[in-house]
Amino acid sequence: MTRVDPIIELHPWLALPPGQALLEWEQAQMDRLVADIFGFHALQLGLPELDGLRMNRMQHRWLALDAAYAQWEPPSGMSPLVHEPLVEGGQILNGAPFSLRCDFEALPFPSNSLDLVVLPHALELARDPHDTLREVERVLVPEGRVVIAGFNPASLWGVWQRMGRWGARSALVLPQGEFIAYWRLRDWLRLLDLEVEAGCFGCYRPMVRSEQSWARLSWMEHAGDRWWPVLGAVYFVVAVKRARGMRLVGKIKKARVAPSAAPAVVAQRHQRDGHFQQDVNG
Repeated sequence: MTRVDPIIELHPWLALPPGQALLEWEQAQMDRLVADIFGFHALQLGLPELDGLRMNRMQHRWLALDAAYAQWEPPSGMSPLVHEPLVEGGQILNGAPFSLRCDFEALPFPSNSLDLVVLPHALELARDPHDTLREVERVLVPEGRVVIAGFNPASLWGVWQRMGRWGARSALVLPQGEFIAYWRLRDWLRLLDLEVEAGCFGCYRPMVRSEQSWARLSWMEHAGDRWWPVLGAVYFVVAVKRARGMRLVGKIKKARVAPSAAPAVVAQRHQRDGHFQQDVNG
């Protein structure tokens, strides 16, 4: 997969009804998935429009961006934070501050140092998604978790993206980007000893730009979740880094004495027992 150009359509697209619905659904899923993941260090890679770590309670949280967001800066008056604090249940929830720019294929963190990494659509924009996943596996501590959000090619949005590749440029969600199939991603994770713990799909309406048309199609969300759940436009995957230990395979058999050596072994045992009996009797 070749490196994609800086995203020139994603930000305006996120302001459209499908983009707003995407952010709203993904925010709700991310809040639910990261709320009960504990540790000390958490990292979000990409998509600063999504506050992926606001519900997580780890002490150290960071947001990292790569070249796809080379021209992006936090909103004025909110640096180094990206989003306004969220007040819920009397508590003020701050998201991860914008902390660094780096290549996702070479993260500036030691091995086994992060408890949680979230990747909201970071793999679709990576130079090599395999290298990005390897880096994520490297920096995760044993039993650490990665939360991945991706576009589903087996969906109406995936069909729309392919139409863009066939010439309808206005159809593109990611210019020159590539959707990664859900089952394909599971295979990649399995090869890295990242065990899939949970997954879900959402956003079943077709990609329309009119707000009225988008609202009229709201019934498809409930129908899709019930009747064709794996055809949602977006999916989430939660995987755990397993530490594989060494274990013995099979039983350790006792050494068997060859038949020809049996009489000599018996004689030695009788001689040994005789000496032991003599010592006991004095």
